[in-house]
Amino acid sequence: MENKDKNRPDTTLFMLMSVDGKISTGDSDVLDVDKDFPKISGIKEGLQQYYDLEQQTDLFSLNTGRVFAKIGMNEKKDEPKKLPVSFVVIDNEPHLTAQGISYLAKKAKNLIIATTNKNHPAVSLKNDFDNLYVFEYGEVVDFNDLFTILKQDFGADKLTIQSGGTLNTTLVREGLIDRVWLVVAPALIGGKNTSTLMDGESLHTSGELKKIKALEFIQARPLENSYLLLEYRVKNNA
Repeated sequence: MENKDKNRPDTTLFMLMSVDGKISTGDSDVLDVDKDFPKISGIKEGLQQYYDLEQQTDLFSLNTGRVFAKIGMNEKKDEPKKLPVSFVVIDNEPHLTAQGISYLAKKAKNLIIATTNKNHPAVSLKNDFDNLYVFEYGEVVDFNDLFTILKQDFGADKLTIQSGGTLNTTLVREGLIDRVWLVVAPALIGGKNTSTLMDGESLHTSGELKKIKALEFIQARPLENSYLLLEYRVKNNA
């Protein structure tokens, strides 16, 4: 459904997943599709299509500190090429170190960090970068508030979300995802503890069925090497 709330960006959940819905190759942070799929015959051949589609996503990108840590952002020491993209990072643990934050600030147009951690290393770095913004919340991040700030203060009309399964579930259930754009890799991964597109707390009662979001089909497009592109609108107002 079309986003009726003009106070927040139009949002797209854009993910690479296996046929069985896994967004990682295992239950350890040392395992990751970006690192592991290029090693697997029958999967690596079509992987570049996902990265090509990623280049078409929005100029505001939301991810988690955990994801950035998994792909080695805290160990980066090169001088990054400046991107026109603003990174929105949810990081409560924190997973990002001062080095990782500094690298991302140099790489992004704006680096916007939302956290519930009062001692997040980004707090002490705010004066070092004029494009680093830190928004502190209480026990949980208020995503309605954060998305309103992104639209009104940063001009984010569109936002691409590439986070983990737990955060994906939170955003979907709060009605903050408008479109789902999935690249399906020809793989079966399995594992009950391996992250999926939607993780988080399970539903427990029939009264919670209202949290399930119906989808409106937009397209299914075969890609090369047995990959598939799926697109849906989320019926938030159904």
